[in-house]
Amino acid sequence: MASRLAPAVTPDSEFFWNGLREHKLLIQRCGGCGQLRHPPRPMCPHCRSLDWEPIESSGRGTVYSYVMPHEPKFPFLDYPYVVALVELEEGVRLVSNLTGIDPGDVRPGLPVEVYYETFENDLVLHQFRPVG
Repeated sequence: MASRLAPAVTPDSEFFWNGLREHKLLIQRCGGCGQLRHPPRPMCPHCRSLDWEPIESSGRGTVYSYVMPHEPKFPFLDYPYVVALVELEEGVRLVSNLTGIDPGDVRPGLPVEVYYETFENDLVLHQFRPVG
């Protein structure tokens, strides 16, 4: 049994997953209008430019929203666990796990920071924890 499910890596998202292996949280910046975006995609939803570059996020943000899934049970996860929608300082949001906190203490606006966890097969995932 895998310790985590492997992500679906596409040519559009490969830079993101490679960045995680280097402990960098990368997001896209449009070369046409400068808008930041995540998840990765080939075209800017604002100006429709296909030109973009990866930039490194600070990895700091706040919990925008969260859920605590109960079903289906995955044998590689400890329950309860928190899935958070994190709003990064740069203004984009991404989904990740939130660790290092009692699930009852999670609230929107909670300051968080990224860290990286390595699983089997060289899979590196971003995780978040409370700041401090």
